[in-house]
Amino acid sequence: MSSTTVAAPLKRRAPIRPARVLLHVFLAGTALAWLAPLLWAIFSALRPYSETSAKGYVSWPDKLTFDNFTHAFQQSDMLHYFGNTLIIAVPAVLLTLFLSSCVAFYVARFDFRLNLALLLVFTAGNLLPQQVIITPLYRLYLLTNLPGITQSGKLYDSALGLVLIHVAFQSGFCAFVLSNYMRSLPHELTEAALVDGASVWRLFWQITLPLCKPAMAALATLLSIWIYNDFFWALVLISTGQNMPITSALNNLSGQYFTDPNLVAAGSLLTAIPTLIVYFALQRQFVSGLTLGSNKG
Repeated sequence: MSSTTVAAPLKRRAPIRPARVLLHVFLAGTALAWLAPLLWAIFSALRPYSETSAKGYVSWPDKLTFDNFTHAFQQSDMLHYFGNTLIIAVPAVLLTLFLSSCVAFYVARFDFRLNLALLLVFTAGNLLPQQVIITPLYRLYLLTNLPGITQSGKLYDSALGLVLIHVAFQSGFCAFVLSNYMRSLPHELTEAALVDGASVWRLFWQITLPLCKPAMAALATLLSIWIYNDFFWALVLISTGQNMPITSALNNLSGQYFTDPNLVAAGSLLTAIPTLIVYFALQRQFVSGLTLGSNKG
């Protein structure tokens, strides 16, 4: 008995369209344009200054070394400024998430006449340029005396002052995102808890907040990166060099008459390491934060 074999139909390749080729070329060029400054900083940080000063930066390197990273870490006292940043960033992130979640819960789960107006007030705070309020805020910080609470005795030149300004500026965005997320939660949970006699605090802390863990994790990632990378408020509201966060510590790598660009590039790359660690550790939450609260139901 003869057996017959049926050849599988050959799949034809889709023709390569010029528009698709142009799209990939554009995307590759855009990615390279974004990566070019980073790659150039790495290239400069690995070269000795004596070599670049003699041959120029656009030249083939004779040797690559990590000496600039070691000198930048030691000369800038980077470990001390990392500690200053943690003292500012950790309380600011925790306070912002707690206060904004309280506002979001009240706006999302309770109906009252000024519900939307209250949320708009918090969100509008993010639309105000920081440079507009810096002069009155600077004078307010100088006039606010906190003897025994801060080392300077004032709100100015203290970690507490930076924590408060970060909380004030970031709470609006977080309240907006969390309120949209809480609105998507089933109202039957709230009604069932109220019927069982749960208090408002228990309804918030034990029922609603645990369901918002994905949103809280995404916002914590975003807030950590934003607050860590802040340079403007630290430059204006801190005067003592030892109290500044890590982004301001790079000033220690610049001399009065001479600055080594290779050393500064190495220091800049070192300060970026914690944000990269946070991003890669919480990558899923960070990406999901881009679309968080955009859908309901």
